[in-house]
Amino acid sequence: MKVAFIGTHGVGKTTLCFELAARLKRHDVNVELVLEVARRCPLPINLETSTAAQSWILHTQMAMELESAPRGDLLLCDRSVLDNYCYLLFAAGPQPSWEPLLEGWLPTYDLLVKVPLWTPPRWDGVRDVNVPFQRAIDELIDEQLERRGVRHLRLAGDDRDHWGDTVMATLDPLLFPSRPLFPDEA
Repeated sequence: MKVAFIGTHGVGKTTLCFELAARLKRHDVNVELVLEVARRCPLPINLETSTAAQSWILHTQMAMELESAPRGDLLLCDRSVLDNYCYLLFAAGPQPSWEPLLEGWLPTYDLLVKVPLWTPPRWDGVRDVNVPFQRAIDELIDEQLERRGVRHLRLAGDDRDHWGDTVMATLDPLLFPSRPLFPDEA
């Protein structure tokens, strides 16, 4: 099973990814993580990104998913090809050559979880703190989800304290179809 957290930068995808990994491991689920690959990109990212940089990120995301999936029962991805593609859209506009690959790759996710924009980004040494850029990426992600008809779990911005519970409640019947919600988290 493969789950990806999608959304613009600085909204808590990584934190949520680690929280869910810990919760799932406590329930004996063998979890593998694919952390955000953009942080390792050798080319400029954020507002200075290029088609080459975003292509590196997209290819690396797919490669990391392929490499990590066999090692666990559940693969948690801090981003997906869709939100990474939105950074490419922002930088260079529509990319017809990427469309067939995206259309073929998106169904490999069993669940996409949209983490909403709720706070401005904070500087962490990599993340861009330009608020209009953050908003533009969030809007592109929403547009792409709608245009492509991608089913996803949309978290509520005003319910951050319960995001983990919401995702766990969604995952539980997928991971454990014969049992009710986790007894200690119901």
